[in-house]
Formats: sequence, structure tokens, C-alpha cells
Amino acid sequence: MSQLSRIEKSPPDELPADLVELLSAVAALPESHRASVHQALNRVVDSTKRRRRILTLVQDALGQLRLDMKYLMFDLEATRRERDDYRNQSEEI
Repeated sequence: MSQLSRIEKSPPDELPADLVELLSAVAALPESHRASVHQALNRVVDSTKRRRRILTLVQDALGQLRLDMKYLMFDLEATRRERDDYRNQSEEI
């Protein structure tokens, strides 16, 4: 019961609503039935949390990659402008 209580006290945004609803339904079961699904439910909750953390890491990495690409494109355009300016200057001489 204490393990199930710990899971139910997780921040609500950490678990999907349907999983929170399932946790509530399991908590309402008699102890004998609750014990039979307890381990499986813990594995589902843990894997859901792990997937959420991985998704957040991937989203952060993609955001950083997009920012890096913008900086690289800016740098490339600046380098091309400098090259064209030097080329124009060398042709004028």
C-alpha cells in the first residue's frame, strides 16, 4: 500500500490522466486484488516516467540543435558576404 501511495503522490503533470485514473481505480480495489496488480502497475508507472524524461531530453536536444543550426546559417551567410566583399575588393585593385 505504501508503494501505491508513493506513486499516487507523484506530481500530476508527470503521469497521463488515464494512468492516474487507473491508479485511483487500483487503490479502490480490495487488498488481495490490489497486491496482484501492484508490481505490474509499478512497472507501467516507471516506464511512463522514463519515457517522459527521455522525450523531454530529446525535445531539449532538438531545440538546441535548431538554435545551433540558426547560428551556423548566420555564420555561413556572414562568411559568404565577407568572401564576396573581398572578391569585389580584389577585382577593383
